[in-house]
Amino acid sequence: MNRQTAGNLLEGKPAVIGMGLESFTAAILQQGARAIHVDWKPPAGGDPESLAFLDSLAPIAEAIKKSNDRAVEIMLGAQPVLVDIRPAREVIPGMTDRTILHAGPPIAWEAMCGPMRGAVAGALVYEGKARDIAEAERLAGSGKIDFSPCHHHSAVGPMAGVVSPSMWVFCVRNETAGNTAYTTLNEGLGKVLRFGANDPEVLARLKWMETVLAPALAEAVRRAGGINLKSLMAQALMMGDECHNRNVAGTSLFLRLITPHLLATGIDKKTAAEIFSFITGNDHFFLNLTMPASKATADAVKGLEGSTIVCAMARNGVEIGIRVAGLGDRWFTAPAGEPKGLYFPGFTAADGCRDLGDSTITETGAVGAMAMAAAPAIVKFVGGSPADAVRYTREMYEITWAEHRDFLLPTLDFRGTPAGVDIRKVVETGITPVINTGVAHRKPGIGQIGAGLLRADPDLFRRALAAFAERYAP
Repeated sequence: MNRQTAGNLLEGKPAVIGMGLESFTAAILQQGARAIHVDWKPPAGGDPESLAFLDSLAPIAEAIKKSNDRAVEIMLGAQPVLVDIRPAREVIPGMTDRTILHAGPPIAWEAMCGPMRGAVAGALVYEGKARDIAEAERLAGSGKIDFSPCHHHSAVGPMAGVVSPSMWVFCVRNETAGNTAYTTLNEGLGKVLRFGANDPEVLARLKWMETVLAPALAEAVRRAGGINLKSLMAQALMMGDECHNRNVAGTSLFLRLITPHLLATGIDKKTAAEIFSFITGNDHFFLNLTMPASKATADAVKGLEGSTIVCAMARNGVEIGIRVAGLGDRWFTAPAGEPKGLYFPGFTAADGCRDLGDSTITETGAVGAMAMAAAPAIVKFVGGSPADAVRYTREMYEITWAEHRDFLLPTLDFRGTPAGVDIRKVVETGITPVINTGVAHRKPGIGQIGAGLLRADPDLFRRALAAFAERYAP
C-alpha cells in the first residue's frame, strides 16, 4: 500500500466488506461507514477431513463433470409412463410368498420402529398368514419371513413402505431407459397401513383395493395405452402441487384422464361411484404415482461410473440412507431425523416416530421439497410460511447439478426445479436436502398424527464422499 492510499484510508470513512458475524457489519453501519456483509462460510465447515476428500477429487473434476452431465441428462430425459397395475407377486423382481418389502435401508424385524412393525403385522394378517396381530408379530420374529427394502426390488413405498405379495402395484416404465419401478396404491390419510394402523377397517380397505379398485383401474390404464406421468407432474407443479405432500392437482388430473377409460370398462354404477368417491376423497392418491415415476427416473443412473449424483434417499424410522450413482447399490446411513411441524389435535412431537418412508425419492427426482416454491399452500400442512417454501427451493439450487427442463416453477419466473443432488456440493456448502414428510405415531397400530419438515443428516454425505474419494481419487 503506498503512502497516498494509506493517508486516504486514515482521513476518510472506510468502506468495509464483512465476512464474519453479521453483527460486525451492523456495528460498522451504525458508525456511519459503508459496509457490505458477505454471507461466507469456510468450505465443508472447515472440517480438515472433508476438505481433504474434496481436494483429492480436484484432479478428476472434469471427468466427474462429464459423468454428472450425463447423469442429469438421463434423469431429465426420463419418460415415466404408468403402463399397468398388477399384483406384486407377479411383477416385482424377487417377490415371493415369504417376502415383505419395507421402506428405507435394510433393517431387521427386531430393530424396526413401531409403525413399521404395525404395518408388517397388518400385512401378514391381510395375506392370511396369521389370524390376528399377536400371531402375526410372532411370525414376523420367527425367521420365516424375508424382509427386504423396496429399493432392492425396483420399488418404493411411502412411510412404512410395506408391500406384500397380494397387494397390487403401479407399474411405471421409464420409456427412455427401459427400466420399471413399482409402488402400491395409496390408501388415503390417517388410519392406514403405511402409517402402522392395522385394525379390521384398515385390512378391509386393503381387500377392497385388491379386489375392486386395482383391477378396475388396471383395465382402464391398459385401455388408455398408458399414462405419461411426467406430463401430469409438470402440469401439477403449474397448479400448486409439489408432488410429495401436496397432490391435489395431480390427483385431479389423473382422475380426469382415467375416467373415460374407467367407464369404458363396463363397471357397474355402484362400483364406479365407490372408486370415484375413494379417489376424490384422497388428495394424496397421486403421491403413489410420483414416487415410482421418480424411482424409474433415478434408477436409470444407478451405477453410472464417476457420478456424484444421489440416486436414492430413504428412511425406515430408525435410519436414513442414501445411494450415489457412481457407488451403485451401496447404502450410506445415519440416524433418521425428527420432523418439526404440525400435529393433529391431541398429539405432540413426543408421540411421533422418527422420519420414515421412501417418499424422499421425489426429492431425488427434482420435485417434493425441491419444488416447494410451486406449492406455498403446503405450509398449511407441514408448517412454516409461504416465504419459507420459496426459500427452501432457492437453497436447493446450491446443492444440485442442474435445473429441470420440464418441471417449472411459476413463482420463480418458470425456473426449472433443482435437479440432481451432488454429494460434493452438500459437503462443501453444509446445506443438506430439505424433506417434507408425514408423521406416524411411534407406537404400532395408531397411524398418522401430523406432518412436518426436516433436513437430511450431513453425515450421510460426508461418508458417501469419503467412499467416493477412496474409489475414484487418483
